[in-house]
Amino acid sequence: MSLTLDAPLRLTNMVQAYDWGARDTIPALLGVPSDGGPQAELWLGAHPSAPSRAQTPGTSTPLHELVKQYPVETLGRRVSDTFGPRLPYLLKVLAAQRALSLQVHPKPHAARAGFNRENRSGLPAGSPLRSFHDDQHKPEMVVALTQFEGLAGFRSPRNILALLDGLDGPLVVGVRDILHEDRSESGMRAAFTLVVSARSEAHCETDIKVTLESVRRRLAEGSPYARTDQTVVDLADQHPADPGAIASLMLNRVTLEPGESMFIPAGEVHAYLSGTAVEVMASSDNVLRAGLTTKLVDTETLVACTSFAPRPPVVPALSVAGRRGQSVTYRAPVSEFALTLADVDPDEDVTLAADGPRIVLALDGAVALTCGEARTTLEHGQSAFVPHAAGPLTVTGSGQIVCAWVP
Repeated sequence: MSLTLDAPLRLTNMVQAYDWGARDTIPALLGVPSDGGPQAELWLGAHPSAPSRAQTPGTSTPLHELVKQYPVETLGRRVSDTFGPRLPYLLKVLAAQRALSLQVHPKPHAARAGFNRENRSGLPAGSPLRSFHDDQHKPEMVVALTQFEGLAGFRSPRNILALLDGLDGPLVVGVRDILHEDRSESGMRAAFTLVVSARSEAHCETDIKVTLESVRRRLAEGSPYARTDQTVVDLADQHPADPGAIASLMLNRVTLEPGESMFIPAGEVHAYLSGTAVEVMASSDNVLRAGLTTKLVDTETLVACTSFAPRPPVVPALSVAGRRGQSVTYRAPVSEFALTLADVDPDEDVTLAADGPRIVLALDGAVALTCGEARTTLEHGQSAFVPHAAGPLTVTGSGQIVCAWVP
């Protein structure tokens, strides 16, 4: 096959039906009927486990195969020299009806070592016993489309102790004892390990019930920590007997309004709780779960990959363009990705990243992508891959679009 990759290519994308997903949000975006089941994530990218398909003349081609066959034309030399013949980011629309698992993504060295170790052990691809599904790290950035709720990063030991004061149960007592004795990162590590590893204990369910009763009692009495306490109750209702609900007391509780964003570096414990967002990440499917799940929790590997320094969530750097500030670019401190969210207006064109591989998704309205003489229209829920060889990209029309690109 020989292609001239000088125009945007329409994409067909995969939907992931994880059990925490909303039933109507992604179907509404795509303009298709809901099947009644959860539809959690729309993947736009070239990860081999669920690649988009690019509409090429007479056929459609999995995007990872197209990139591998035409790395310079699709990626450009700058990106292909840095990352090899692979699209370095994965774009998602995330629609959460209930909490995702409490999780961490590995740093580069840990991802490579873990993936190679599990390969040597003979674990097949896709095995539920795997912690590592590829050899890449997975920093990620989320931009809210609706009010978006989450947990991200550790609170300070002082704040954790204040939240635990007055609560009952062996787990919270154990965490209090550890942090009273040691407020360093090693103390945080020990306290978090105590909670996460409790799921293997026979008395875990009873211990959690005791703590949950005291949380409910504090709420009924007018808790000064009402949002945090309600989060514990909600998570325990969704995941009975899971110590992840107790672990949430150690983490920053976050609410993002539409247009607000948060960066999750590799190694940071987090969980998204509800809402709709666009998410861009290094192209990886490595998830080390800590709780709020029925899937594998590999405590030893999880703790080895986790950063225990307390800090507030990281806010990406923003830049605004357009006469009315209708184009906002979000930049995280990583080289794989950046994101632009733009309200396209009939009176003003939007200029997006001029080179490298770009993926554009129309969130609503109808827009036209123009690269030189090539012009591709996108309506609500449609998307396109813009190869490097297509050149500078301009968007016209009326609607909201999101564009992932490599800075």
